[in-house]
Amino acid sequence: MGKRKSSAKPQKKIKQKLDITFSCLFCNHEKSVICTLDKKNSLGELHCKICGQSFQTAIHSLSQPVDIYSDWIDACEDLAEEAEATGAVPEEDNGEYSDEEYGDKKRRDPALDSDDDDY
Repeated sequence: MGKRKSSAKPQKKIKQKLDITFSCLFCNHEKSVICTLDKKNSLGELHCKICGQSFQTAIHSLSQPVDIYSDWIDACEDLAEEAEATGAVPEEDNGEYSDEEYGDKKRRDPALDSDDDDY
């Protein structure tokens, strides 16, 4: 005689957690964007620790940090499409050289940059 076959205990389901830190769209640093939810005031905010970029949007009771991040991505894409449609170039990168941007750096003498260096 033997024992009765015992049934296996059900395994717990692993609940995946959503991210609360993300990559910045402007400076491309990993995990530098922090999302905060203010459900009392129905306001979601994200802020990059590196470049200081920030964004605010309206939220509801079911909103999560990933929702704020996706709203930010959508808003950036909308601005880019709008700028492309109007032909506007962002002020920071208009393709022109300015001394204020690069400073008054002197170039090295070409005679010093000869490729005939002996090692």
